[in-house]
Amino acid sequence: MIRSFYLNNIVYYIAGSSSVMYVLSFFEPALFRIAGLILLLLLAAIVVDVLLVYAIRGGIQAERELTDRFSIGDANKVVLHITNNYPFPARVSVIDELPEQFQERKWIRKVTVERGTPYSLVYHLTPTTRGEYTFYDINIYVNAPLGLVKRRYIFPAEKTVKVYPSYIQMRRYQLLAVSNKLQEAGVKKIRRLGHSMEFEQIKEYVRGDDYRTINWKATARKDGLMVNNYTDERSQQIYCLINKGRVMKMPFNGLTLLDHAVNASLVLTNVALVKQDRAGIITFEKNLDTFLPADKKSTQMNLVLETLYRQRTDFLESDFEKLFSVIRNRVTNRSLLVLFTNFESMESLQREMMALKKIARYHLLLVVFFENTELKALLHQKANSLEEIYIRTIAEKFAFEKRLMVKELHKNGILSILTTPENLTVNTVNKYLELKTRMSI
Repeated sequence: MIRSFYLNNIVYYIAGSSSVMYVLSFFEPALFRIAGLILLLLLAAIVVDVLLVYAIRGGIQAERELTDRFSIGDANKVVLHITNNYPFPARVSVIDELPEQFQERKWIRKVTVERGTPYSLVYHLTPTTRGEYTFYDINIYVNAPLGLVKRRYIFPAEKTVKVYPSYIQMRRYQLLAVSNKLQEAGVKKIRRLGHSMEFEQIKEYVRGDDYRTINWKATARKDGLMVNNYTDERSQQIYCLINKGRVMKMPFNGLTLLDHAVNASLVLTNVALVKQDRAGIITFEKNLDTFLPADKKSTQMNLVLETLYRQRTDFLESDFEKLFSVIRNRVTNRSLLVLFTNFESMESLQREMMALKKIARYHLLLVVFFENTELKALLHQKANSLEEIYIRTIAEKFAFEKRLMVKELHKNGILSILTTPENLTVNTVNKYLELKTRMSI
């Protein structure tokens, strides 16, 4: 812990006033004694404040509490624990040295900490990029009781945290999936066609289990509630294909489209594993970057999380032909392939259509691409000038092209989702559950 001494601005103000009075005393000698008295009182007050604020060794203690990893795009909690060991309430200014990625140059909190009482200063940070974030020292300025002196404490608290894809969102969907309450997050409840569930085991009842599956004979024998556990007749294979090319660089709500796709892939993979499907990840740009084979082993979710965390890109042009070559050689079983990409014009879709049709020949391909939310805002604005009419017309043309892309994909036997980034996760999970329910794979 490092300590420093500071005089408050009021000291300089009073000292400056005394200097002015000393100058004026050349014209009015009576002011000389008044100025001297003010200066003596000021010095005495400073000495009292210094003694009070330096009387106790370690008058203020502080430490930072935070997790080892943050969730991108979510509010992550940070707590500063401050203890006041002075015999008086301490008015403190707290400056936490945040990671440079936040570009926060004026972060300061002013609080009053009662004597002998621990104080918890809580704030939240929302990172917008994945990677390592380093927190540095905690700086605390303590005002003396008279407000003439400040004492600075520096508490070394350097710590590096890793910003992962949105595991907070993933956990929320996981809890809903386990308790069969996904519709609470906007996921549609789809009626299952036919009977595609088979008995797996009898297990003890836990909160959230469907009471209709209670096995009364086993309950009577066990003297405790027992339920039948069912599973899908077959474990399906799901791959999330993430395009890391130039088209995924566009920002939305502080995150790139790529990060939105990464977050949605994490949630979809987790829901698929909860539903006993095998899930894998493929990321590509100019070349194949990552290939994580589909599996449903207990460590698969951690592998997916680490894989998505490590994703880096230069946002170059993507090669869909190489993607098809990799899928054809390495994904041997028919699978559901969820491709996260983007198309801004019909020409850009036509350039990749040949490769997409090849992939769809061997697998069930679902193409997920994005609406341009800026264009949607322009479409709802009233045009008051010739220039605004022109801009709105162009916006309508591009929005119409997006709808044409959906029809073009459907015409070629390719499923698609046109969605806003904010609804990406819900719409993708909805489509996956619909395909699973209808046994389309």
